[in-house]
Amino acid sequence: MGLLDRLSGLLGLKKKEVHVLCLGLDNSGKTTIINKLKPSNAQSQDIVPTIGFNIEKFKSSSLSFTVFDMSGQGRYRNLWEHYYKEGQAIIFVIDSSDRLRMVVAKEELDTLLNHPDIKHRRIPILFFANKMDLRDAVTSVKVSQLLCLENIKDKPWHICASDAIKGEGLQEGVDWLQAVKTSNAILYCKTGSCICITSVFNGEMLL
Repeated sequence: MGLLDRLSGLLGLKKKEVHVLCLGLDNSGKTTIINKLKPSNAQSQDIVPTIGFNIEKFKSSSLSFTVFDMSGQGRYRNLWEHYYKEGQAIIFVIDSSDRLRMVVAKEELDTLLNHPDIKHRRIPILFFANKMDLRDAVTSVKVSQLLCLENIKDKPWHICASDAIKGEGLQEGVDWLQAVKTSNAILYCKTGSCICITSVFNGEMLL
Protein backbone atom coordinates (compact mmCIF):
# COMPACT_ATOMS: atom_id res chain seq x y z
CA MET A 1 0.00 0.00 0.00
CA GLY A 2 1.43 3.38 -1.00
CA LEU A 3 1.76 6.48 1.17
CA LEU A 4 -1.25 8.18 -0.47
CA ASP A 5 -3.38 5.11 0.12
CA ARG A 6 -2.38 5.04 3.80
CA LEU A 7 -3.05 8.75 4.21
CA SER A 8 -6.42 8.42 2.46
CA GLY A 9 -7.39 5.60 4.78
CA LEU A 10 -6.36 7.54 7.89
CA LEU A 11 -8.23 10.64 6.76
CA GLY A 12 -11.31 8.66 5.78
CA LEU A 13 -10.92 9.68 2.15
CA LYS A 14 -10.36 6.23 0.74
CA LYS A 15 -13.54 4.52 -0.41
CA LYS A 16 -14.68 1.51 1.54
CA GLU A 17 -14.54 -1.66 -0.52
CA VAL A 18 -17.55 -3.96 -0.64
CA HIS A 19 -17.44 -7.49 -2.04
CA VAL A 20 -20.63 -8.21 -3.96
CA LEU A 21 -21.90 -11.51 -5.34
CA CYS A 22 -23.93 -11.12 -8.54
CA LEU A 23 -26.23 -14.14 -8.83
CA GLY A 24 -29.18 -15.27 -10.93
CA LEU A 25 -30.05 -17.67 -13.72
CA ASP A 26 -28.23 -17.61 -17.03
CA ASN A 27 -29.47 -15.05 -19.57
CA SER A 28 -30.99 -12.86 -16.85
CA GLY A 29 -28.68 -9.96 -17.67
CA LYS A 30 -26.18 -10.10 -14.79
CA THR A 31 -23.09 -9.34 -16.86
CA THR A 32 -24.88 -6.60 -18.81
CA ILE A 33 -25.89 -4.90 -15.55
CA ILE A 34 -22.38 -5.01 -14.08
CA ASN A 35 -20.91 -3.83 -17.37
CA LYS A 36 -23.31 -0.87 -17.44
CA LEU A 37 -22.32 0.12 -13.90
CA LYS A 38 -18.67 0.48 -14.88
CA PRO A 39 -17.31 3.79 -16.26
CA SER A 40 -18.21 4.24 -19.93
CA ASN A 41 -14.57 3.99 -21.02
CA ALA A 42 -14.25 0.62 -19.26
CA GLN A 43 -17.43 -0.98 -20.60
CA SER A 44 -17.23 -3.94 -22.96
CA GLN A 45 -18.94 -3.65 -26.31
CA ASP A 46 -19.61 -7.37 -26.66
CA ILE A 47 -21.25 -9.30 -23.81
CA VAL A 48 -20.76 -13.06 -23.83
CA PRO A 49 -22.15 -15.71 -21.44
CA THR A 50 -20.09 -15.99 -18.25
CA ILE A 51 -18.13 -19.21 -17.83
CA GLY A 52 -17.43 -19.85 -14.15
CA PHE A 53 -17.20 -16.27 -12.91
CA ASN A 54 -15.72 -12.87 -13.70
CA ILE A 55 -14.43 -10.22 -11.30
CA GLU A 56 -15.41 -6.64 -12.07
CA LYS A 57 -15.14 -3.31 -10.24
CA PHE A 58 -17.22 -0.15 -10.16
CA LYS A 59 -17.57 2.78 -7.77
CA SER A 60 -20.33 4.86 -6.26
CA SER A 61 -19.85 8.21 -4.57
CA SER A 62 -18.59 6.64 -1.33
CA LEU A 63 -17.98 2.94 -1.99
CA SER A 64 -15.80 0.79 -4.20
CA PHE A 65 -17.52 -2.42 -5.31
CA THR A 66 -15.69 -5.60 -6.27
CA VAL A 67 -18.26 -7.81 -7.97
CA PHE A 68 -18.05 -11.56 -8.46
CA ASP A 69 -20.21 -12.05 -11.54
CA MET A 70 -21.17 -15.72 -11.18
CA SER A 71 -22.35 -17.84 -14.09
CA GLY A 72 -26.02 -18.77 -13.86
CA GLN A 73 -25.76 -21.84 -16.06
CA GLY A 74 -26.95 -24.97 -14.30
CA ARG A 75 -23.59 -26.72 -14.28
CA TYR A 76 -21.89 -23.72 -12.65
CA ARG A 77 -24.41 -22.78 -9.96
CA ASN A 78 -22.77 -25.13 -7.46
CA LEU A 79 -19.80 -22.73 -7.52
CA TRP A 80 -21.84 -19.95 -5.91
CA GLU A 81 -21.63 -21.31 -2.38
CA HIS A 82 -17.83 -21.27 -2.36
CA TYR A 83 -17.95 -17.45 -2.36
CA TYR A 84 -20.75 -16.85 0.16
CA LYS A 85 -18.41 -16.29 3.10
CA GLU A 86 -16.58 -13.48 1.27
CA GLY A 87 -19.73 -11.73 0.08
CA GLN A 88 -20.80 -8.55 1.89
CA ALA A 89 -23.79 -7.90 -0.35
CA ILE A 90 -25.74 -9.78 -3.01
CA ILE A 91 -27.18 -8.64 -6.32
CA PHE A 92 -29.77 -11.15 -7.53
CA VAL A 93 -30.95 -10.65 -11.11
CA ILE A 94 -34.23 -11.99 -12.50
CA ASP A 95 -35.38 -12.10 -16.11
CA SER A 96 -38.83 -10.56 -15.68
CA SER A 97 -39.96 -11.85 -19.06
CA ASP A 98 -39.09 -15.51 -18.40
CA ARG A 99 -42.14 -16.70 -16.46
CA LEU A 100 -41.36 -20.37 -17.11
CA ARG A 101 -38.07 -20.18 -15.21
CA MET A 102 -39.31 -17.93 -12.43
CA VAL A 103 -39.89 -21.09 -10.38
CA VAL A 104 -36.25 -22.11 -10.91
CA ALA A 105 -35.11 -18.64 -9.86
CA LYS A 106 -37.15 -18.97 -6.66
CA GLU A 107 -35.65 -22.39 -5.95
CA GLU A 108 -32.14 -21.00 -6.34
CA LEU A 109 -33.00 -18.02 -4.13
CA ASP A 110 -34.44 -20.29 -1.43
CA THR A 111 -31.32 -22.47 -1.55
CA LEU A 112 -29.18 -19.35 -1.20
CA LEU A 113 -31.16 -17.97 1.76
CA ASN A 114 -31.00 -21.31 3.59
CA HIS A 115 -27.29 -21.86 3.11
CA PRO A 116 -25.42 -21.82 6.46
CA ASP A 117 -23.01 -19.14 5.21
CA ILE A 118 -25.94 -16.83 4.40
CA LYS A 119 -28.86 -17.84 6.61
CA HIS A 120 -27.72 -16.19 9.83
CA ARG A 121 -26.10 -13.12 8.30
CA ARG A 122 -27.78 -9.76 7.80
CA ILE A 123 -26.40 -9.44 4.31
CA PRO A 124 -28.24 -6.94 2.06
CA ILE A 125 -29.81 -8.30 -1.12
CA LEU A 126 -30.52 -6.09 -4.11
CA PHE A 127 -32.92 -7.63 -6.63
CA PHE A 128 -33.06 -6.42 -10.21
CA ALA A 129 -36.29 -7.36 -12.01
CA ASN A 130 -34.53 -7.05 -15.33
CA LYS A 131 -35.56 -6.90 -19.00
CA MET A 132 -38.52 -4.64 -18.30
CA ASP A 133 -38.31 -3.47 -21.91
CA LEU A 134 -39.53 -6.85 -23.17
CA ARG A 135 -43.17 -7.33 -24.02
CA ASP A 136 -43.74 -10.34 -21.76
CA ALA A 137 -42.08 -8.78 -18.71
CA VAL A 138 -44.06 -8.74 -15.47
CA THR A 139 -43.80 -5.86 -13.00
CA SER A 140 -41.28 -5.79 -10.17
CA VAL A 141 -44.21 -6.08 -7.75
CA LYS A 142 -45.28 -9.31 -9.47
CA VAL A 143 -41.70 -10.62 -9.45
CA SER A 144 -41.56 -9.88 -5.72
CA GLN A 145 -44.76 -11.87 -5.21
CA LEU A 146 -43.59 -14.81 -7.33
CA LEU A 147 -40.32 -15.00 -5.40
CA CYS A 148 -42.14 -14.51 -2.06
CA LEU A 149 -39.73 -11.74 -1.08
CA GLU A 150 -42.07 -10.63 1.70
CA ASN A 151 -40.91 -13.73 3.59
CA ILE A 152 -37.38 -12.32 3.90
CA LYS A 153 -37.61 -10.89 7.42
CA ASP A 154 -34.00 -10.96 8.65
CA LYS A 155 -32.13 -9.23 5.82
CA PRO A 156 -32.43 -5.80 4.21
CA TRP A 157 -33.65 -6.19 0.63
CA HIS A 158 -34.79 -4.04 -2.24
CA ILE A 159 -36.17 -4.76 -5.71
CA CYS A 160 -35.77 -2.48 -8.71
CA ALA A 161 -37.33 -2.70 -12.14
CA SER A 162 -34.47 -2.49 -14.63
CA ASP A 163 -33.52 -2.41 -18.28
CA ALA A 164 -29.82 -3.25 -18.26
CA ILE A 165 -29.25 -2.35 -21.91
CA LYS A 166 -30.46 1.21 -21.38
CA GLY A 167 -29.21 1.36 -17.81
CA GLU A 168 -32.65 2.16 -16.42
CA GLY A 169 -33.19 1.35 -12.74
CA LEU A 170 -29.55 0.51 -12.06
CA GLN A 171 -28.57 3.70 -10.26
CA GLU A 172 -31.57 3.40 -7.95
CA GLY A 173 -30.32 -0.01 -6.89
CA VAL A 174 -26.73 1.12 -6.35
CA ASP A 175 -27.93 4.12 -4.33
CA TRP A 176 -29.91 1.80 -2.06
CA LEU A 177 -26.96 -0.57 -1.64
CA GLN A 178 -24.69 2.34 -0.80
CA ALA A 179 -27.19 3.64 1.75
CA VAL A 180 -27.46 0.25 3.45
CA LYS A 181 -23.69 -0.14 3.69
CA THR A 182 -22.93 3.38 4.87
CA SER A 183 -25.94 4.95 6.59
CA ASN A 184 -27.68 4.85 9.92
CA ALA A 185 -31.22 4.94 8.62
CA ILE A 186 -34.61 3.36 8.33
CA LEU A 187 -35.16 2.75 4.65
CA TYR A 188 -38.72 2.27 3.54
CA CYS A 189 -40.05 2.23 0.02
CA LYS A 190 -43.20 0.85 -1.56
CA THR A 191 -43.83 1.97 -5.12
CA GLY A 192 -44.29 0.40 -8.49
CA SER A 193 -40.55 -0.12 -8.86
CA CYS A 194 -39.48 -1.03 -5.36
CA ILE A 195 -40.74 -2.64 -2.19
CA CYS A 196 -38.67 -2.79 0.95
CA ILE A 197 -38.54 -1.98 4.62
CA THR A 198 -35.15 -1.92 6.23
CA SER A 199 -33.68 -0.65 9.48
CA VAL A 200 -29.92 -0.37 9.25
CA PHE A 201 -27.12 0.76 11.50
CA ASN A 202 -23.66 0.95 9.95
CA GLY A 203 -24.74 -1.45 7.26
CA GLU A 204 -26.39 -3.95 9.60
CA MET A 205 -30.13 -4.45 9.89
CA LEU A 206 -31.71 -3.82 13.26
CA LEU A 207 -34.35 -6.39 14.25
